[in-house]
Amino acid sequence: MFKKILIANRGEIACRVIKTAKRMGIATVAVYSDADARAPFVSMADEAVHIGPSPAAESYLIAEKIIAACKQTGAEAVHPGYGFLSERTSFAEALAAEGIEFIGPPVGAIAAMGDKIESKKLAKEAGVNTVPGSEGEVETTADALMWANKIGYPVMMKASAGGGGKGMRLAHSDKDVEEGFEATQREGLNSFGDKRVFLEKFILNPRHIEIQILGDKHGNILYLNERECSIQRRHQKVVEEAPSPFVTPKMRKAMGEQCVALSRAVGYYSAGTVELIVSGADPSGESFYFLEMNTRLQVEHPVTEAITGIDLVEQMIRVAAGEKLGMTQDDIGIDGWAIENRVYAEDPYRGFLPSTGRLVRYRPPLQGWTDDGSANGRRGVDGTRVDDGVFEGGEVSMFYDPMIAKLVTWGETRDEAADLQIQALDAFYIEGLGHNVDFLSAIMQHERFRAGDLTTGFIEEEYPEGFSGAPASDDLQRGLAAVAGVIATADADRARRIDQQLDGELYAPGDWTVWIGGTAFAVALEEDAITVDGEPLELSMEYTPGDTMVDVGIEGEDLTIQLKPTRTGYAVTTRGASHQLRILPTRVAHLADHMIEKVPPDLSKMLICPMPGLLMKLHVSEGDEVQPGQPLATVEAMKMENILRAEKQGIIATINAEEGESLAVDAVILELE
Repeated sequence: MFKKILIANRGEIACRVIKTAKRMGIATVAVYSDADARAPFVSMADEAVHIGPSPAAESYLIAEKIIAACKQTGAEAVHPGYGFLSERTSFAEALAAEGIEFIGPPVGAIAAMGDKIESKKLAKEAGVNTVPGSEGEVETTADALMWANKIGYPVMMKASAGGGGKGMRLAHSDKDVEEGFEATQREGLNSFGDKRVFLEKFILNPRHIEIQILGDKHGNILYLNERECSIQRRHQKVVEEAPSPFVTPKMRKAMGEQCVALSRAVGYYSAGTVELIVSGADPSGESFYFLEMNTRLQVEHPVTEAITGIDLVEQMIRVAAGEKLGMTQDDIGIDGWAIENRVYAEDPYRGFLPSTGRLVRYRPPLQGWTDDGSANGRRGVDGTRVDDGVFEGGEVSMFYDPMIAKLVTWGETRDEAADLQIQALDAFYIEGLGHNVDFLSAIMQHERFRAGDLTTGFIEEEYPEGFSGAPASDDLQRGLAAVAGVIATADADRARRIDQQLDGELYAPGDWTVWIGGTAFAVALEEDAITVDGEPLELSMEYTPGDTMVDVGIEGEDLTIQLKPTRTGYAVTTRGASHQLRILPTRVAHLADHMIEKVPPDLSKMLICPMPGLLMKLHVSEGDEVQPGQPLATVEAMKMENILRAEKQGIIATINAEEGESLAVDAVILELE
């Protein structure tokens, strides 16, 4: 076994690998850029080596610097995590040339599966179902139109070297191909250094199912069940779960055996994932097709660990050291259900705009997951696990993926795992930047999610006008109104402390009127009870003036409320939504006209830059007449091109920016008459 390994990555995955290595008694080396000098993974490792400036292209993506760090510290092997150099054949070859072990698959498998066009051919030869599509690379828009019409709309245009949602565009018509083909080529070139594009049939009611593969250097290859990753936004996974609510034992066996056959065809070992697209429109479950193989550890690997009790990082290290797998296919079972949500620095209330910046406050929910090496230990008592690599006061940098943390929950059933997600998301306290916690909670509560009726279009279908918070039930609104009354009373008399139990000493009598949205609630606090609109309400809570997070029980249901005072009351966040609670003593509630919110100004005559980015192209000039939906400008952000379109008919009055200019969020690009 290795005595020392280097982790060629950063953030939460670096922390994750370090934890397992420490449990195995292996010393660890971290490498870090300027932006990560104070990051948790740096202090967690036994040694740390600085490798350059903040941009990944000047640090984490330079293989020579990683190899130099190995030589400097005596590291015998490198775990690449995911992203960065994890699927670069040149990196694995360079390590081998220096006698350093790569904790991952063989170079030949990386090369074979890293090219989406070639991997599809190999999959077909190995007997794996493949999606109808173009035969190899499509070079021009004219060729793309020919193939699109031959395959039949809708089609997906995909960069051959793409991944992570980049370099993929859906086309429903010739117009979409004409507008998007060259942009797909540019995204592939800018993000991956490869402009090749191919076309595939877009599957109706598609579900994204992936099979976890694990193999050793002695020819043993297993499949560790499936994960459902259908809930995506712009082809980036948002929610992952294991097992899938759609996959039957028969489907699981057929998928797993095909994926093992493909892995065997390329001599695979280590952990890897075969991604499949499955037609939810086919109740037989037989319409599943090969998408790609990721020759690395997946972001969502914890849900597989939760239901199998297998530490995938540990297995990767053991395989790299030459050990045989200590299990057979018959040993792989399914214990319970696990769900993972990706907590991102993005603002779902503003169209999911990137929201990098400083974490002024960061308190993840308490977790019961441990790393003692046992299945039950890793799952934990309360079934909650947080994988993160950030810290309070630290920064979510513009240079890297804006993930804050991965929240994983396990339960005996799918509903239990989802309920735990809701509770844990309520307790995720983040200040200083926008985040998607409310959105994730809303998904966990959504009737369609709870029914397991998922497709890759779930978010677009269920939130076509964007996200404005999870709907609050009448009972929840009544409960929040009661909570507001109690807190207002405590704040008015700061010498009092509200305790958990209701008795005559704890509630100062008082009458309050609480507005939630446009609805007013009459809250009456009596010596031994609380009523809302004259009806008694059971409430238990502990609150001290100044608290920002409060655990409450409303009619027997426990929830956590995040609280912030405002000029007219309180902003409370719980159960996937932020609510503005306005409150006045009932005796003066008739004076509440001043509490009516001002109507925000109409910005539809301006084209506002929705995110920090580079103005790639202006599609119009001053004096041009434009129609609704017409492209006005293209802005590149996070290596993806975003077309900004006209909301209404008008004439371009002024243009305030130039092509090639770096734009801040909310910058006015142009104005219309």
